[in-house]
Amino acid sequence: MSRPDAPAAVRLHGLLDEPAELTVAQLRELPSQHVDARFDCLGSGERRHGFDGPRLWDVVRAARPRVDLHGRKERLRFLLTVTGTDGHCAVLSWAEIDPEFGGQQILLATSIDDAPLDGAGPQLVVPGDHCGARYISGITEVWVGPFGR
Repeated sequence: MSRPDAPAAVRLHGLLDEPAELTVAQLRELPSQHVDARFDCLGSGERRHGFDGPRLWDVVRAARPRVDLHGRKERLRFLLTVTGTDGHCAVLSWAEIDPEFGGQQILLATSIDDAPLDGAGPQLVVPGDHCGARYISGITEVWVGPFGR
């Protein structure tokens, strides 16, 4: 359990050679992308925001997933679950983030509209989604592993 004064951190775990717990400041040290996103929020209608942060692909690759990156079919069995402070969880397929497949610019945002997210924690940004349900705030963990094992 984290202390109230501790910076927000996201735990990377699952089938990884280098599981980690990264703060927003540490995520900010990775190569960053900018995404202008527009999505529909059920409670407040259309939302438009600018997000900055590393690609989920880069964060996961740095944790060295135990997947054969040369074997295309094996990679398709891998999933990622992203969980926020409120327990909200979304599942992504490996193919969504892998450049040889969908290659989407899905981010673990470290800022929204130039406001840093150090206290709140990173936010999942899925720019291809019209619905905002996978824009998870305050990410606490990312799990990586194969389906069916």
